[in-house]
Amino acid sequence: MPDLFETEPCPLPALPPSWLAALADEFRKPYWAELQAFIAKERDGFTIFPPDEEVFTAFHLTPYESVRVLILGQDPYPGEGQAHGLSFSVKPGIKIPASLRNIYQELKDDLEIEPAKIGHLANWAKQGVLMLNAVLTVRAGEANSHKGQGWELFTDAVIRAVSAKPEPVVFVLWGGYAQKKVKLIDASRHATVQSAHPSPLSAHTGFIGSKPFSKMNAALLQRGFDEIDWRVDNRLRASKD
Repeated sequence: MPDLFETEPCPLPALPPSWLAALADEFRKPYWAELQAFIAKERDGFTIFPPDEEVFTAFHLTPYESVRVLILGQDPYPGEGQAHGLSFSVKPGIKIPASLRNIYQELKDDLEIEPAKIGHLANWAKQGVLMLNAVLTVRAGEANSHKGQGWELFTDAVIRAVSAKPEPVVFVLWGGYAQKKVKLIDASRHATVQSAHPSPLSAHTGFIGSKPFSKMNAALLQRGFDEIDWRVDNRLRASKD
């Protein structure tokens, strides 16, 4: 007879099979069920970004076996229609946020790629750039509102899983928050590219002029991989990803 007090197992997230396998242990831990209960309650009472079906966009566009670069953000954009599951990215038709404008400016200064008219970075993700935020959801208009609820435990596990890949990966850590994650990375096998954050508060004190894109491509070439084509396709239209 089943234990009447036994809780139902938490359903697995809608992740590609390779990510489910790499992160299998996380979904058995108490924090995961607690996090999912928290998110469900938040969605009942507030507008939460990104929409439920877009929370794991980064994992769908960049399967585990395809990861060559990991760019770590902190928190999804809290504005209407901005967050769609890729760090620093917004869908076509959404005004380009200030941090991404600075990223585009540095891309021009570094590789002479003209700033795109849209902020949709799916083309990067499809080439093996995991655009990961440390926290994957946020209340509308309230930055960092889902901080400390369990997402960081999950995304730390993602970073450790990527570090465990047999192939070398380039980890991009912009700002002090991201740079604290360096302890999760096997620096003997992987490359890191670190600088100030592209936010307007810090971009001109260490991000602008840091040439991260040429450094990423140089690290990939050194490890036997093709460079990333960092151009953004201005012809894209709004879509699910």
